[in-house]
Amino acid sequence: MAAPSGRSGRRLWAALVPAALLCLAGRAAEEPSTADFDVRPGGEVHSFSRSLGDYTCTFTYSAQGGTNEQWQMNIGASEDNQLFSCSVWRPQGKSYLFFTQFKAEVKGAKIEYAMAYSQAAVGGQSDVPLKQEEFEITETTVSHREGKFRFELSKLMIVAKTPRDEL
Repeated sequence: MAAPSGRSGRRLWAALVPAALLCLAGRAAEEPSTADFDVRPGGEVHSFSRSLGDYTCTFTYSAQGGTNEQWQMNIGASEDNQLFSCSVWRPQGKSYLFFTQFKAEVKGAKIEYAMAYSQAAVGGQSDVPLKQEEFEITETTVSHREGKFRFELSKLMIVAKTPRDEL
């Protein structure tokens, strides 16, 4: 399921997803993990990954301009192991780098919801979502859309459903 279209659908998801992510972080079967990493400009492709049990989140990007920026990745799984979350963001809110490409990939689960933002909420500011045509969502990835992406990225959020073991 991709991000809902329309203003009311976006507002609903905007309210529900942070609450779900907080529940995931607070009730994780395994401890949620937050890791700092540098997003480096220079045009080379870089990746950063974190795993939690059977689930992995990998953020791959290429950026230009400025100097290194400190970013964070947070991963967590629900107590019943039905949901896996991955968030990648710049804690200062807005990135000043120009992203030429990005992709976030989850392994061990299928994406139920994902959203990309040009600005992350800080200091009373709100998240500013990318336009739907700037990125695409598949079962396991969220990535820029060639020719449509406007080079701004400050936050990615993914909630994925894990496969159920049938008895």
